[in-house]
Amino acid sequence: MIRSTKKLLQIVVCFAVFSSATLAQSGHSARNLTSADGTILSVVAERTDGKTDPIKLENLYLYENGIEQKIRNFSYDPSPSRIVLLVDNSQTLPANIEALKKATMEFAYEIYDGDQLFVIGYDTKAEIIQEWTDDAEKIETALSTFRKEGNPYLFDAIDITISEVLAPLMPGTRKTAIVVISDGLDRGSKKPFEKVLDRLQQQNIVVYTIQMPDRTGGAYRRNQPKAREVVKQLSENTGGKAFSIEEAQTAAKYICDELRKNRYLLSYFPTNTSSYDHRRVFLIADEGIQVRTKTAQPPNVK
Repeated sequence: MIRSTKKLLQIVVCFAVFSSATLAQSGHSARNLTSADGTILSVVAERTDGKTDPIKLENLYLYENGIEQKIRNFSYDPSPSRIVLLVDNSQTLPANIEALKKATMEFAYEIYDGDQLFVIGYDTKAEIIQEWTDDAEKIETALSTFRKEGNPYLFDAIDITISEVLAPLMPGTRKTAIVVISDGLDRGSKKPFEKVLDRLQQQNIVVYTIQMPDRTGGAYRRNQPKAREVVKQLSENTGGKAFSIEEAQTAAKYICDELRKNRYLLSYFPTNTSSYDHRRVFLIADEGIQVRTKTAQPPNVK
């Protein structure tokens, strides 16, 4: 559980219980984003051909396990973003505290009206640094609690972030993202990487990464991907993007701009595929249009 004050934890737990009850009553499952509108995908779409024509569903082609799917709806999502900044606070991270503060604060300067940030620092435990806010001064003050100690339990921190911070916002809030500021190293999590990635894809949570130098030097990791591979898979498989710590300012602007200007919702009813299996998702567009979405749809039924 994320460490914070007792009162805050009670609020989080009550909010989560209420949201779970609401989901059950409304017929929405916390496992996936399916509804009367079908399966929902969060999509980044942008014209690169200089044209001003709107991007329409006729411009897109969606496949599951190589089978073309009929897109039911595709619409621009103008809603505000909810962005969690998940910052590696562990002792051996090859970056000083000031660099971590600077990378985090860049987002406070770039978010749009209505957007909010939630800051979590993690080592062996995940700790709330700052709850949802758009107040840059409040965030800057809160960052004084950053420290470097312990080992990085990255996968557990992501899992807790989904459960306690982002899942309670759904299904009403679809535009959610996690920005992982780390080198991708996990040393001790109980949650396996594959399970965490499944949860991210089930909830359509996009992950952006701001990558530190790899403290392991690319060393082999038993029963889990190497640190750099974690960064790559987290971003690419959820429809996000990876940046280096040296370009933190550029990354913050890019991410906030993309979430506000280029995010769409796509819905479809899967055909000729099994809800019991992982389904590879492949989305392409007409020439002059770039699109990104998650790479897989985890099982809807378990």
